[in-house]
Amino acid sequence: MLTITLIILLLTCVISFTAFSNEKITNDMIFYPTAVTNHNQWYRFITCGFIHADFMHLAFNMYTFYLFGDMVERAFTAIYGEMGKALYIVMYISALVVCLLPTYFKHRNDYYYRSLGASGAVSAVIFIGIFLNPTMGMGIFPIPFHIPAFIFGPLYLGISAYLAKKGHGNINHSAHIWGALYGVVFLVITSQFLSPFRPLESFVNEVMNYFR
Repeated sequence: MLTITLIILLLTCVISFTAFSNEKITNDMIFYPTAVTNHNQWYRFITCGFIHADFMHLAFNMYTFYLFGDMVERAFTAIYGEMGKALYIVMYISALVVCLLPTYFKHRNDYYYRSLGASGAVSAVIFIGIFLNPTMGMGIFPIPFHIPAFIFGPLYLGISAYLAKKGHGNINHSAHIWGALYGVVFLVITSQFLSPFRPLESFVNEVMNYFR
């Protein structure tokens, strides 16, 4: 069955593979803050999520997205009914934008800064999955065993915040953090108005039951 998750994954792979051998596509789609500031190219907030630096970057993001995306997409259908798939698309696309807003304001006049990849939106999907299933086991390298998702989540955010402060490598850790937080906020707010399901209450109850 061709799910929304699979469509996004295939589209991202096709565009990314095409961009690997076509520098113009990358330059036209990459997140380049000064192009937004000086030329109003706001579309770059979204298009940059469909290109990647290399095969490993693409493979890691899409593998992670596939693992969590199907679970979250099905959960959206259960929570929101007929609106579920549409809201899933809205969440993913808007996460691409929101996760880069802090980056934009920090680098809006930096002619040397560029960013690409779907990591921010993928983080939103992951953390929605964590919030809906807080006691599921999750692994993180180099820890050789699984830990509960409600522990993994804060640990991941803490490490990302540390690396963002240190400016580690060429990875936009800020996008990971803001994407993750946005995913949870999107779930909580939309559920409040569009569903009887209360994810915050469900999260707390599951975590409390874990310790009983």
